[in-house]
Amino acid sequence: MSDLKATVSETIDGFHVEGYEKIEYDFTFLDGVFEPQNPQLANLYERWGRCLAVMDRNIYVLYGDRMQKYFDHHGLELKIHQTMIGEKAKSLETFTSIVDSMTDFGIIRKEPVLVVGGGLVTDVAGFACAAYRRNTNYIRIPTTVIGLIDASVSIKVAVNYGNYKNRLGAYHAPMHTFLDFGFLRTLPEAQVRNGFAELIKISSCAHLRTFDLLDEFCERLIATKFGRSTDDKGEVKKAADEINRNGIYEMLKLETPNLHEIGLDRVIAYGHTWSPLHELTPPVPLRHGHAISIDMAYSATLANNRGLLSDDEHRRLLNLFSRAGLSMDHDLFNEEILDKATQAILKTRDGLLRAAVPSPLGSCKFLNDVTNEEMFAALRRHKKLMKEYPRVGAGVEAYVDASDTGYTINNKPVDPQTHAQKLVTGIDGKEKKSVFSDGILNGFREIAVNGYPNGLRN
Repeated sequence: MSDLKATVSETIDGFHVEGYEKIEYDFTFLDGVFEPQNPQLANLYERWGRCLAVMDRNIYVLYGDRMQKYFDHHGLELKIHQTMIGEKAKSLETFTSIVDSMTDFGIIRKEPVLVVGGGLVTDVAGFACAAYRRNTNYIRIPTTVIGLIDASVSIKVAVNYGNYKNRLGAYHAPMHTFLDFGFLRTLPEAQVRNGFAELIKISSCAHLRTFDLLDEFCERLIATKFGRSTDDKGEVKKAADEINRNGIYEMLKLETPNLHEIGLDRVIAYGHTWSPLHELTPPVPLRHGHAISIDMAYSATLANNRGLLSDDEHRRLLNLFSRAGLSMDHDLFNEEILDKATQAILKTRDGLLRAAVPSPLGSCKFLNDVTNEEMFAALRRHKKLMKEYPRVGAGVEAYVDASDTGYTINNKPVDPQTHAQKLVTGIDGKEKKSVFSDGILNGFREIAVNGYPNGLRN
């Protein structure tokens, strides 16, 4: 939430306006956010007596009944707009479908929309809230590692446009974010690995203790879904809780002085110099964590070439990416893509490269004077190094699939790049028909529930 204080004064030639915006929002660690005995979420909707939720369909299938019982228990009406959002459906069409649901629901000024899902869902729905009446409140419940660790920290919201990530967006803080790591129990391992990259990002540049824990517990953290896949209260869960809290806190400390990105030297942009282009370059997009891990691994080689990262630190970082099953290279990451991505990021960063690299591990330096010749030489060396690693540096389950988006209906795969799918279910919750729309490529407009064309559920 924000509050603007401003003054106006006369000048010789006209007037001068000066304003300051106060931004405040809260995070609550809460295991079991939809458990009836936990009233924290319900308390935020008590004033309204109702709630419009925008949520990922996969999450609805897993938690929809529990969520409905929670709101029923607290005497609150709940309507749900279900959506399927992958990188190709992080689009204006998906954005407008959410806006349509907000209109049909009749959102009142200051009434918060509840956004439940991974970082893609919170990005698009948050942008819809930022645009709706220029400022509509929302509450976030992230459900993936990336959503919990990374997207929940930032106030950036956006959609992709053209072949560029997050080209259209805004800065819009939520009222509140609930951090419930219990959602990781049902998260596919590929998505756990995907989010692991964000923790390597922040720890390698800002918090060595967290990097050490990731290095020590890497395989067990992924296999046990950060200690949540069992009821084990042992060392893995203890380490996971420390990693998660430290990771979020470090990112908040780095981001909060620069919420609107007035300063463009950003530590948390490690891995985000070249990845925004090559993430969407393959015919099937790379998962975000794999895209940034390629960027991070290459950037580490560039830093090592310059003597900014020691040989031991360089190898330790590459080894951790490999052990986690994260990508460090792919065939389309070549000199042409590297050059195009460089030109694109120079525009985003006001003419300077501002490439964040660890130097040494646990701290960060920014590179602005890298020539094409130096970049290409580092790329050639990096690809040679990759021949020493399993899969020649390729990642495990590196490309988006149904677990990213819910693009599997009735156990039949749906191609998100050629179809827009609309589901219609009856009042009893059972599917009564399934229709393919003939409209939007690269995305689903919405999931309509109970026959509502806007995706609302009674």
